[in-house]
Amino acid sequence: MISGIQHFVFCKRQWALIHIEQEWAENVLTVEGNALHEKADNPFIREKRGNTIFVRALPVHSRVLGINGICDMVEFIRDDEGIPLDREDGLYRVKPIEYKRGKPKKHDADILQLVAQTLCLEEMLGTKINKAVLYYHEIRRRETIDITNNLRDKVFEITKEMHQYFQRKHTPRVSTGKHCMRCSLRNICLPELLERERVSTYMNRMLSE
Repeated sequence: MISGIQHFVFCKRQWALIHIEQEWAENVLTVEGNALHEKADNPFIREKRGNTIFVRALPVHSRVLGINGICDMVEFIRDDEGIPLDREDGLYRVKPIEYKRGKPKKHDADILQLVAQTLCLEEMLGTKINKAVLYYHEIRRRETIDITNNLRDKVFEITKEMHQYFQRKHTPRVSTGKHCMRCSLRNICLPELLERERVSTYMNRMLSE
């Protein structure tokens, strides 16, 4: 899933716990994030204002990368150098928009997730997208992201590594740090057990005792 890229960049172990071992837990950050996306993700809304069409909760995928997910919103902006759309006159430029709680982060997890969505749209629509947008709820401002070749290469590398872990059903060990305090899975991760057994094995053993 495209959303897993953000987990993977933040912590490979967190990603594996969620997407391989199917573990999950809520904290205030995930609850607030889900509430924000409920407002953005309304698949029944397709709105046209002036020269722009707004589509919410658009499913996207890439056969090349082997990923799929949902774009919070995609703007199709009338542009003579754009692409044709079904049931619409003229040509349109494509701009994906991802909604996030909080504010811009020091790491590039949000950016790489957005780039992955962009690559999916490019493959599906047969176009080139040079810019995309992150909207942060806390600062209520759009951050325009240039879709560079360097960012594209990073997404290819990350998705390749994700597939390798997933095929092996392997949950990696990672170093603990301050980021663990903000993780919704810190009570499931149990870092003190990393040298002994998988989390799922530990949980099953505890439930059977």
